[in-house]
Amino acid sequence: MSQKIRKKKIPSRDLLKIYKLLYDTFGPQHWWPGETPFEIMIGAILTQNTNWNNVEWAINNIKQARLLTPESLLKARKRIPLLIRPSGFYRLKAQRLIEFLEYFVENYQGRVELMAKKGVQDLRKELLSISGIGKETADSILLYALKKPIFVIDAYTRRIFSRHKLIDYNLAYDDIRLIFEKNLPRRIQLFNEYHALLVRLGKEYCKKNVPLCNTCPVHNKF
Repeated sequence: MSQKIRKKKIPSRDLLKIYKLLYDTFGPQHWWPGETPFEIMIGAILTQNTNWNNVEWAINNIKQARLLTPESLLKARKRIPLLIRPSGFYRLKAQRLIEFLEYFVENYQGRVELMAKKGVQDLRKELLSISGIGKETADSILLYALKKPIFVIDAYTRRIFSRHKLIDYNLAYDDIRLIFEKNLPRRIQLFNEYHALLVRLGKEYCKKNVPLCNTCPVHNKF
């Protein structure tokens, strides 16, 4: 596939057309899975460098131990590595999770409603100051757990839009994020559903090594 990239801005109608194609194909994704905002936060941290099945396994371990609250999990910090072992890199992730829990409890008493009162940019800056929490993880917490209007960019988004010559794959994270945020209605549900649909497309069609272009619901349709 040609690597030439469009130099003009992506028209809003193109972004909305892609969204409609995906939504009509896959329907609502009900993402991010989690019974509570706190569970979503934990999942966002644990899902780094692993698949979701392993994250669910780890979260179920925490649930079975009856530790799925910020205070109880922080008090049981020594047990965290064993509980989240299925998620991979469990020692490193345990350190990241503990640092997040300390931040969450110290600054917001472990209460999502208090955290959600703060502005999105201030929260983003705070989350990015936590060791091991990068932009994708921070934005996932902001969008899915705290209901903030911020668009999450991941490898699937880069792959799909660069293959369709709409962006450069290596464009900076925030530059890609702003393309979506400036050219779509600023609606939380839209940002949520769009990102989830791109993940679905990336997993099932726009695969890393052998993309299924001939049957892709987006290919050659915009």
